[in-house]
Amino acid sequence: MRAFREAVEAGDLDAVEALLAEDVVFSSPVAFKPYSGRAVTAAILRGVAWVFEDFRYERELADADGRGHALVFRARVGERELTGCDFIRLDAGGRIDELTVMVRPLSGAQALAAAMGAQFDRITREATERSV
Repeated sequence: MRAFREAVEAGDLDAVEALLAEDVVFSSPVAFKPYSGRAVTAAILRGVAWVFEDFRYERELADADGRGHALVFRARVGERELTGCDFIRLDAGGRIDELTVMVRPLSGAQALAAAMGAQFDRITREATERSV
C-alpha cells in the first residue's frame, strides 16, 4: 500500500491516521489481544515511531485483488536489530481495516515490548483524547 508506506517513511503520522478505518483492528507483535479503533491504533503507531530507529521498508507484496499487502521492514530498538512485516488489509472503501505487525528475532521483540511498555501511559492518554 503505497500511501501508507510513503506516509510512514515521511514520518507523516497524521496521514497514516487518515488512512485508518474508524473500526481498524491492530494486532501487535507483543500483545495478546488486538486493539480496536482508529484513535488507539494511531496512538500506538506514534509510539512505535518514537522507539524505532533506522526504520526502513525493504519490500512490498500485494494480493492479486489489491486489498491485502505486506510491507517488510528493518529497524532498531536500542541495540537490538529487528526485521518485521506490516500485514495490511483494506476495506471496500480503501481504508485500512486490519493491521497486523510481526517482528523477529525474539530479542528484538522483547526490546520492542519494553520500549513500548514505557510509552503505554502516553499512548493511553493520546488514544483517550483523540476518541473524545
